[in-house]
Amino acid sequence: MAAERSTAVVAVDGPSGSGKSSVSRGVAERFEMAYLDTGAMYRAMTYWMLEHGVDPSDESAVAAQCGQAEIVSGTDPANPAIVVDSHDVAEAIRTPEVTASVSAISAVPAVRERMVRMQREVAASHLSAGRGIVVEGRDIGSVVLPDADLKIYLTADPVVRAARRAAEDATRAHGSGGLPATEESIRRRDAMDSTRTVSPLVAAPGSVHVDATYLTLEETINTVADLVRAAGDRP
Repeated sequence: MAAERSTAVVAVDGPSGSGKSSVSRGVAERFEMAYLDTGAMYRAMTYWMLEHGVDPSDESAVAAQCGQAEIVSGTDPANPAIVVDSHDVAEAIRTPEVTASVSAISAVPAVRERMVRMQREVAASHLSAGRGIVVEGRDIGSVVLPDADLKIYLTADPVVRAARRAAEDATRAHGSGGLPATEESIRRRDAMDSTRTVSPLVAAPGSVHVDATYLTLEETINTVADLVRAAGDRP
């Protein structure tokens, strides 16, 4: 049987721990599409700031330095690499230190302007080559790619999201801080991401709300895959 293919642009937004990355990667692999994790790009910028001694709460300093970081994001859903200044930081950007500061860095307008420009360039390069792309983050359907063929707002109950994130962290080098601490972190980040002045986390107009609270990963991927098929290919 021939593999399914799609040339659609799919925007997947949602709060921390909702499963955006796993679902987006699964959908991209199923349809031989490119995949872009914009959250990893913001984490990469945060990592760079911390490594260079820039205070995440100093907006002026962050804005002044954000153009210096060389960030390259891979688009292979099977191996979504993220590189900062020629160094692989896929593990380093997932530490508690980066997690604690990423919302503050992401709220700086100059950072978002640079990231949005980069994200649009990546999407455009794949579209020009006739390949669809799944882009996931927190402002994709509302700001980055408002003309996406399909917009998904993926969410789940905060307790469920915390349990999934804690289990994921337990497999990483830095380990998990435990369920209560993870839930507190998720709720805090939800509040910061939803109330920031620039590009807040919102369900974009025309988006399809997918609640994955009671769905397995495979069931969630299947749900979104059905929506991709219904959306069809980009002309």
